[in-house]
Amino acid sequence: MLGENHSLLHDFPEYKDQIQTLLNSDSKFAEDTKAYNALDKEIRTLELRDSPIDDIEMHRLKAQRADLKDALFSQFK
Repeated sequence: MLGENHSLLHDFPEYKDQIQTLLNSDSKFAEDTKAYNALDKEIRTLELRDSPIDDIEMHRLKAQRADLKDALFSQFK
């Protein structure tokens, strides 16, 4: 679905407390989460504007977002 929010808290509400603890105690996790949220916002914006970039670039951005999400998720799983 286009424009869907993929923030950590949205996708993993069951880990809300763990995510908040990590955000407050782990500067690397907080920095990576900030980068992830910025990338997610960029992708949503592009999707809502009907992707004014080519498919290869959009795929690259989404793969980057998935890699970041996996790395973040592994820390609170």
